[in-house]
Amino acid sequence: MRNVVKVRNVKLGNGIPKVAVPFMGSDDKEIRREIEYLKTINLDLVEWRIDYYKYVESIEKVKRILAQIRKSLGDIPIIFTFRTAKEGGEKEITVEYYVKLVKSVAATGNVDIIDVELSIGGNELVKEIVDTIHQCGVKVIMSSHNFQMTPEKDELIEKMCEMQHLGADLPKIAVMPCSTKDVLDLLTATNEMICYHSKTPVITMSMGSLGIVSRIAGETFGSAITFGSAKAASAPGQLDANELYKVLHFIAANR
Repeated sequence: MRNVVKVRNVKLGNGIPKVAVPFMGSDDKEIRREIEYLKTINLDLVEWRIDYYKYVESIEKVKRILAQIRKSLGDIPIIFTFRTAKEGGEKEITVEYYVKLVKSVAATGNVDIIDVELSIGGNELVKEIVDTIHQCGVKVIMSSHNFQMTPEKDELIEKMCEMQHLGADLPKIAVMPCSTKDVLDLLTATNEMICYHSKTPVITMSMGSLGIVSRIAGETFGSAITFGSAKAASAPGQLDANELYKVLHFIAANR
């Protein structure tokens, strides 16, 4: 059995990849409307992409709407993500505020997983952020995104191993393919990571239309979570969540 990370009633890293669906409302009203819609579709986790939230620089407002989100979603696990502009996000904040934000949110107990970008600072800072989040009983996705190209397979594996060394519960790599070979390299790196190097589940994806196969092949190659869209995609190549859920279960039933 592969390594498993459990969040609430969801086991990540074994069997069918779990479907995470982002919501990206700009204000409280939009968020509440999105949450109600998410409760009508097939998913396993939700991801709050808070870089879209116009009040993100008010921690009190963040915590207030987060408490409402938690109550509304019940036992559905929540991933909290501020995606920085350099990694494809909507806006930029200072590193100091990023650290304060994720630590404050972890302390609320209202999220299950926090995304920490590998590139947010040096290894010492990243490790300190991870340790603080873990002290609050929250899991960490450590992420790296490349919207220009796909690094070589060995570089992808090395980066995921580094994330594990820094304490990631779920290393995450998202890359942009320029050829079918790039997609194969991403899938091979995922499989080799799981077979030979993995101490944790991993999350990988090849973005854009060329990389769609990577979003449905997690059970075969080893990616624990795949991201689907509700009404709008948060990254290139995301599939409709309901359709993605059906495809994953169809594949699983015929393995």
